[in-house]
Amino acid sequence: MRESDLEQLYARLERPLVNVVYRWLWSMDEAQDVVQEAFVRLWRMRARVELETVEPLIYRIAINLASSRRRSRRLWRWVSLDAIRDQAGGERPADETLEARDDRAELRAAVERLPKDLRAVAVLTELSDLTYPQIGEVLSIPAGTVGSRRNRALKRLREILGEPRR
Repeated sequence: MRESDLEQLYARLERPLVNVVYRWLWSMDEAQDVVQEAFVRLWRMRARVELETVEPLIYRIAINLASSRRRSRRLWRWVSLDAIRDQAGGERPADETLEARDDRAELRAAVERLPKDLRAVAVLTELSDLTYPQIGEVLSIPAGTVGSRRNRALKRLREILGEPRR
């Protein structure tokens, strides 16, 4: 892989990757850090990477890094003040309406309630431009399983959230 290939890949995938990782970590700063780290790791392994398989690989790297951050964050909450800050409100855009904030919090809670395997598929199918076979590569599952897990995840989200508000 050449430097120009990586630059093009970054230009094309940075935003979709940040969207996916954000839904994993719920922190834009951390999501951007994870995506940058994923591209750094990809660059370090460039001699072994083929362009045909690079998209699923970069998503896998980013999701693995995000998962590691989530685990480490849970551990640190036991010994830090993060839990108190989160209960007090966390990060919010200043211009966000109360209804939008409530909707976002409700959706976030619903996504967090999904089992990890369903959450991974739901986030990747809804927020990345990857195909089912590529998502299968990222998660090491068959493409058919991606479809069935997506359907189960969406059904479960509908059950949790109920009918959308108008």
